[in-house]
Amino acid sequence: MLKYITRPLVNPKSAYNGRFYAYPAIEETVDLKALAKHMANHHSGFSEAVCSAVVQSMVRCIKEMVLEGKNVKIDDLAIFSCGIVNATGGAVTAAEFTTTRHIRRVKLRARATGELSNASLNLEASLKKAYYTTNGGLVMLPDDTPSDTGGSGSSGGSGSDGNTDNNPLG
Repeated sequence: MLKYITRPLVNPKSAYNGRFYAYPAIEETVDLKALAKHMANHHSGFSEAVCSAVVQSMVRCIKEMVLEGKNVKIDDLAIFSCGIVNATGGAVTAAEFTTTRHIRRVKLRARATGELSNASLNLEASLKKAYYTTNGGLVMLPDDTPSDTGGSGSSGGSGSDGNTDNNPLG
């Protein structure tokens, strides 16, 4: 179940300033060690140490291959590739172009595929409203309380802050 909070858009330049939107309520970030432990507990036949070593090696290899200019597709996860962020304005001619003046940075791109694609997540997601308490903890309405559950859709943003403005429980 994906928990979400609502908070107003804060953008004075937007016609939608002050309107409320849903944002995912992120409770924790799982690191590679926790992911490996989770994988091992799913009866994969491999220990936590083996899962951890494989995932860590995969991360290093993806980085290496992406920096060689290759796209790396992991079915049902993502296609990883390298992107370039160009400086504003560009060069007037190809001869004037320099990497130091016209490229700001290199970035990692990841496009979801298969089971992890947006379309697949949208079909499988179920939503339940949650609230942040004044101390930053996350609480959900009791099951017998009317709530906006079920259905699916995408929100216009990601991440969450400790917003408690719309928290009736905190």
